[in-house]
Amino acid sequence: MSAVVKARSRLLSVISRNTNRRFSSTATTEPPKEPIVSSSSILGDQPPPAPEAPAPPPPSAGTEKKSFSFLKYALTAAITGGVATAGYATYAYTADEVDEKTKALRASANYTVPDDASSLEKFQGMLLSTAMTAPAKLVELYLELRRLAEDQVRGFTEPTSDKLLPDLHPLEQHVFTLVLDLNETLIYSDWKRDRGWRTFKRPGVEAFLEHLAQFYEIVVFSDQLSMYVDPVVERLDQKHCIRYKLSRGATKYVNGKHYKDFSMLNRDPARVIYISAHALESTLQPENGVEVKPWKGEPDDTALLDLIPFLEYVAKARPADIRAVLASYQGRDIPKEFIERSKEHQRRMQEQKQQGRLWRR
Repeated sequence: MSAVVKARSRLLSVISRNTNRRFSSTATTEPPKEPIVSSSSILGDQPPPAPEAPAPPPPSAGTEKKSFSFLKYALTAAITGGVATAGYATYAYTADEVDEKTKALRASANYTVPDDASSLEKFQGMLLSTAMTAPAKLVELYLELRRLAEDQVRGFTEPTSDKLLPDLHPLEQHVFTLVLDLNETLIYSDWKRDRGWRTFKRPGVEAFLEHLAQFYEIVVFSDQLSMYVDPVVERLDQKHCIRYKLSRGATKYVNGKHYKDFSMLNRDPARVIYISAHALESTLQPENGVEVKPWKGEPDDTALLDLIPFLEYVAKARPADIRAVLASYQGRDIPKEFIERSKEHQRRMQEQKQQGRLWRR
């Protein structure tokens, strides 16, 4: 009995030891608890929190920006190069020359691969055709726009027709054409504040026109607009001695100036005489010109009347080429020189008559 009691007491002592050891290990493993401090004291002692920094941009945004900048610069360079090439081609070559030089380029865009070609050749042909399509289309667009622009410019720079005058009557093929300028040659326009514009007739102009209309086909050719030329000629030529009127639309515009081109008159240049106060400056064929003194209102002017004897003689003599005759008078006053030559000719004729009479004796 006593042995049982001893065993019980030993068992209880072992159990109590194990229990105390477990509790003591659990207590030592937990961290010591900090004393609780009020929130007001914490907020009062610490500074305010710093603002949050912005989030860095994603790495893809910078890459997209660089790609866009590269594309922009590449497109600008391509456009600049294209414009420079088109400008040089426009300056150095005509549209027909550009068309001829770019035929091979445009033909490459329509390259067709034969059916018996290998796969590699077909792929190369398709690649070549695709790569050349855009340049070929741009060249075709350039040629189309250039021809359109040249047609528009030609409407202002070239005469309205290749034949400015109708064909001569078959019975008048021998008749010379007398082309007359208007301003400072037949008339003079003056402006003053008290009366505005006024137009004056050159002394002797009516007699000049009436007499020479018997021998010549008279044409007035002016670089002024038709709205000015037509009414002036109608008032000037009451007897209808002037057959045709040509104005600025019939001139050729070269280097900022309107020129008269007699090669488009539909007349033989060997039978055209041009009288103007600016004959050597206003035509592309100065060898046909007879320059007279510019008239600016002088009442005692006789320049037109002084030319009548020479012009009448030419119409009656009908030289093969009037340009050779005018070249012999170059640098001389034609009316005075013609009178001197006429006197010399009469003197020679008198000498020949006298020699004939001497031989008869």
